[in-house]
Amino acid sequence: MHAVVMDRFGGPEVLRIREVDDPVPGPGQALVAVDYAGVTYVETQVRAGRGPAAHKRPPLPRVPGNGVGGRVAAVGPGTDAAWIGQTVVTTTGGTGGYAELAVARTEDLVAVPAEVTLRDAVALLADGRTAVLLHRQAEVRPGEWVLVEAAAGGVGSLLVQLAAASGAKVVGAARGPGKKALVTSLGASAYVDYSQPGWEREVAEMSGGVDLVFDGVGGVVGAQGMRAVRPGGRASVYGMASGSWTEPATHVTLVPDGGVPSPAQIRALAEQALAHAAAGRLRPVIGQTYPLAEAAEAHRAIEARATVGKTLLIP
Repeated sequence: MHAVVMDRFGGPEVLRIREVDDPVPGPGQALVAVDYAGVTYVETQVRAGRGPAAHKRPPLPRVPGNGVGGRVAAVGPGTDAAWIGQTVVTTTGGTGGYAELAVARTEDLVAVPAEVTLRDAVALLADGRTAVLLHRQAEVRPGEWVLVEAAAGGVGSLLVQLAAASGAKVVGAARGPGKKALVTSLGASAYVDYSQPGWEREVAEMSGGVDLVFDGVGGVVGAQGMRAVRPGGRASVYGMASGSWTEPATHVTLVPDGGVPSPAQIRALAEQALAHAAAGRLRPVIGQTYPLAEAAEAHRAIEARATVGKTLLIP
């Protein structure tokens, strides 16, 4: 099969397409013929050797990729054969997704509802379960002002929809004026460009201070977002796309993260995201797709902030 392999940490050029042996599922595992593989910003950080857990670099060589969708082609010994032929999305355990075939535990397989396209289901797998969990933890209430950073991104675009559906007044923040139409189409009441000086003051003035900020950016943007929160407001800090975490602000209460979800909880969150999509309450923004062989180009685009929504690879 063809797969994207990295032998060293570095720039996108370390991602190279190669012919490798087909993976073989073991007991409790399934072999998935991959139609779509998701790409996340964290994967670009891990590839560069500077991810959230840079001190725990994964062993090399490796095939990146943690979320895929396709048809179950085979199962391992002693594994329920009823999975064969089913269309699923699944996590791969952190490696092996950028490939034509991927192995996953059957306990991680999520059947795709008939009302949801496989393309959308893959786009919702990682980002959907993250957004559903963050929204639940933050306890968004009707009438609240909610600031969503990176509102045109994979998770951010879903948080805009979930917060708006809860009756909140959402301010979507992203880089550049070109993302305004997308963000407002998702339900945001207002849009701000956080590449412009003083954007956080604009947010504070229109809202009187937001009640909640979803911070997936960190760094300077995260700190500015904190300044837009009213005293006693809440902050859900879940990402460091800038390369560093946001320092907590004394006037803001951090939303508890609840610890690392169990595999069963992760699967349930993915199922809930797909159920939202099946009911028409949630739609992923798929901004761009790339052939598997152009995984390096996908990483370059993400790092250059030249993408919107979700990025997918197509074997």
